[in-house]
Amino acid sequence: MNHNSPSPEKPGKPLTGWRVLVPRGGPWGDSVAATLRGKGAVPVVAPLINFASVDDTGPLEKAIADLADGAFDWLTITSATTVDVLHSYGATIPSTTKVAAVGETTAAALKAVGYPVDLVPERDNSAAGMAKQMNELETAPRRVLSLRSELAKPVLSVSLQKAGHDVSSIVAYRNIGVPATDKVVRDVTSGRINAILVTSGSVAEQVREQFPRIADDTVIAAIGPRTARDAERVGLPIQVVAPKQSIDSLIETLSARSAPVPTAEALAVPPTVELSVDDVRELRAASGSRR
Repeated sequence: MNHNSPSPEKPGKPLTGWRVLVPRGGPWGDSVAATLRGKGAVPVVAPLINFASVDDTGPLEKAIADLADGAFDWLTITSATTVDVLHSYGATIPSTTKVAAVGETTAAALKAVGYPVDLVPERDNSAAGMAKQMNELETAPRRVLSLRSELAKPVLSVSLQKAGHDVSSIVAYRNIGVPATDKVVRDVTSGRINAILVTSGSVAEQVREQFPRIADDTVIAAIGPRTARDAERVGLPIQVVAPKQSIDSLIETLSARSAPVPTAEALAVPPTVELSVDDVRELRAASGSRR
């Protein structure tokens, strides 16, 4: 089968016939799902990663309070999960604080919850790349709040400190896997899910761990070369790599392909009944009348 042939569907709906697994929830997941629907796909939002608090949340809580008080010139965000942490705390980012996001996925997560984005690395979407660009931009010492996961190496904060900046490096969370539902596992195994979006190395690890059997025709799509390399390190085969590390680039790249032909196993799965808003209202009204 040639997966690279253009979709025969009309240009406005190039993903008609696709069921796409979106591996993150929240505002970002909702935004991605809406984009996929607009292109004709059926999105399946199945968050595979989340965050858990570190043992001592005191330093993070103090940093968030100091951030709201305007103590920092810059806030650096190196993952979409960090955005989830900030949003869960109701963190306020004052207008005097600039925000640097490591890549377009993180920038999109910030924008989805109403936080500003002042800098996204133009060349290297990594902690080292962001540090290099910030050091080129800020020649005078600045106060920087750098939030990271428990396992992340302090590459960014060390580089900024070496350049003379006053950096508060705070461990904000630890990553945890979120088990997919039995229905999602069944749909991935059977091939009813046509594509899986891999948006980070952490997501790649969870896809590899949670879905030991993925149908041969399922397209596993990585959001940029760096994520593709991370996926390959954990043994997850990637069929599509977006040229840019952004969700728009990933969806656009996927849109150029034809939807895989459903497997016999996928066709045997009962279709999901999706209710319209009017259907839900009628069911609620009927339920209320029987009380």
